[in-house]
Amino acid sequence: MIALSYVWWLAALVLGAAAVFDLRARRWANALFWALIAIVFAAGDAILAADKAGNRLPTQLAGAAVVLMALLAGSGLLKRATVGDGDAEARTASAQRLGHKLFGPALMIPLVTTVLFLLAPYLVAGDWRLFPAGNATVPALALGCCAAVAFALYVTRSRPAQALRESSRLLDQLGWAVVLPMLLAALGGVFEATGVGNAVSALIGQFVATDSRLACTVAYGLGMIVFTVIMGNAFAAFPVITGGIGLPLLIRQHGADPAVVGALGMLTGYCGTLLTPMAANFNIVPAVLLELRDPYGVIRGQALTAVLLAATNITLMYFLAFR
Repeated sequence: MIALSYVWWLAALVLGAAAVFDLRARRWANALFWALIAIVFAAGDAILAADKAGNRLPTQLAGAAVVLMALLAGSGLLKRATVGDGDAEARTASAQRLGHKLFGPALMIPLVTTVLFLLAPYLVAGDWRLFPAGNATVPALALGCCAAVAFALYVTRSRPAQALRESSRLLDQLGWAVVLPMLLAALGGVFEATGVGNAVSALIGQFVATDSRLACTVAYGLGMIVFTVIMGNAFAAFPVITGGIGLPLLIRQHGADPAVVGALGMLTGYCGTLLTPMAANFNIVPAVLLELRDPYGVIRGQALTAVLLAATNITLMYFLAFR
């Protein structure tokens, strides 16, 4: 069975390779940054086991590593990898030679992931199964990425070390923005566990007429947008705002349809994703990869769409959730 721990070890291998390449290039801060993440990924199972056994030290060390990563990211010491003129010319010549074949590896990732996910219930032999029960998405994605790398190496006639080298270059190009989605998603869990949803519910009760369906619907939609803008992730905002406004006010008090509230609430949260640099993987990484002059150009181009879509979602929620 392809356990999740295998996926984390694979990620640790890629991140560890990036640390080694940065050490060779004397990019000390970059090397430390990627090494810290690699260690956390590689030691994840040991940290969880120690935490369950009551030993808090490994968990505290992981937290210290996250704090140190944040300090490195905010210090400005992380440097982007530079591409020399010779390398740029070689890349251009290679791209012209390969043409549309370059899209093959990128398309293989979603294709292989989807096929494996759909086949997961059938990839079973007795007590053995290829993927963990009820958690096939991440292992399937890992296999999809491995298949894409293998196909890319075949098409470009490159060696496996080249894949690690290019991964290191891309990680250095993107920098701290790579890990921001993971940290923000974890922050959503922290907020929910610490009762932020209850605090939001109490705050809404003081400023919003909770006996009004319209007021509660607008508060829920705007809350999803604002928390998504802050946290950069609608998945992180959803449990907080739904637990604080959606469940107690819309569903329990006003009898709204949970399916409509959940679906349109999440879609409304995505409108916040279009408006925030905290959603780095959507809004900042593309600007870096495309070398846009304006690092917030993607957000500016999406702002009007986000506002119009948010208004539409909130309107639909009000008319469909209470039928």
